[in-house]
Amino acid sequence: MNLLITGGAGFIGSNVIHHIIGRPEIQRLINLDCLTYAGHLENLAGVSSHPKYVFEKVDLRDKMAVLDVVQRHAVTHVMHLAAESHVDRSITGPGDFIHTNIVGTFHLLEACRAQWGDDFTDKKFHHVSTDEVYGSLGPTGYFTETTPYAPNSPYSASKAASDMLVRAYHHTYGLPTVITNCSNNYGPYQFPEKLIPVVIQSVLARKAIPVYGDGMNVRDWLYVRDHAEALWVVLSRGKTGETYNIGGHNEWANLRIVEMICDLIDELAPQFGGHSRKLITFVKDRPGHDRRYAIDASKVERELGWAPAHTFERGIRETVEWYLANQAWVQCVLANR
Repeated sequence: MNLLITGGAGFIGSNVIHHIIGRPEIQRLINLDCLTYAGHLENLAGVSSHPKYVFEKVDLRDKMAVLDVVQRHAVTHVMHLAAESHVDRSITGPGDFIHTNIVGTFHLLEACRAQWGDDFTDKKFHHVSTDEVYGSLGPTGYFTETTPYAPNSPYSASKAASDMLVRAYHHTYGLPTVITNCSNNYGPYQFPEKLIPVVIQSVLARKAIPVYGDGMNVRDWLYVRDHAEALWVVLSRGKTGETYNIGGHNEWANLRIVEMICDLIDELAPQFGGHSRKLITFVKDRPGHDRRYAIDASKVERELGWAPAHTFERGIRETVEWYLANQAWVQCVLANR
């Protein structure tokens, strides 16, 4: 397996690389990343000298550069993680999401089609997507692999479009593709713009913690290291042409998560002053803010044997502990954004 991981210097990608670099099936692991504000080679300090590891600084929007990487490394498998992914940024600047998430995916599909020709033996294109493509749920029910797409932000619309391209390349050209749609990830190496690291950093700085609306928007939270294992399982054993939903069985309202983080930091780092819940500040809700997401992950569990290993309580404690111990990393990535 000559495995190309796009976005490998980002949050999920770097966790995946740490998790799988030692797998005997992998002959070479190529990390393609253009190192935007959310991609940092510091995330990969522990594997950068590994004999299997190769880094290619390439932008997916550069069609010929993408093709060169796929051909030069004789790529046999792809795990496509690279994407613009922050909803707030997609609202203020949707263009980057269209070009990276849609056009970039097209360039990667075309490169694989050119490299593989009609020989799909021991080949696979694994496209990693999000549950946000399904839109918003009411107080009950779950997203399944057959839930109709109904994206409500430029980010989720761009991911829905890229999913459809991958599906089309399988049905039109026979490309051996699989798609995974995951719930909200959290854990080590997440850039401090997403909810959980923002809350942690706000508490440590004794700054107001911004909470959108009434704070009762619900998400299904997936520990990133559980997600990394799920992605490997799907890449290795997932059936070509199939979609698999990956979730953590952890539904939590945003406000409850913020309160939990406040209490954990008060417990683990009392030197920051305690009473951190007093920092919670409600702010105007963002446009198109989906009320609830929840994943039915029974298909991947039933067919491939994967299930999350972490409860949210265990995962969030490990995450807070990691950020407390890695403030130098936080300051480094914030300085380079």
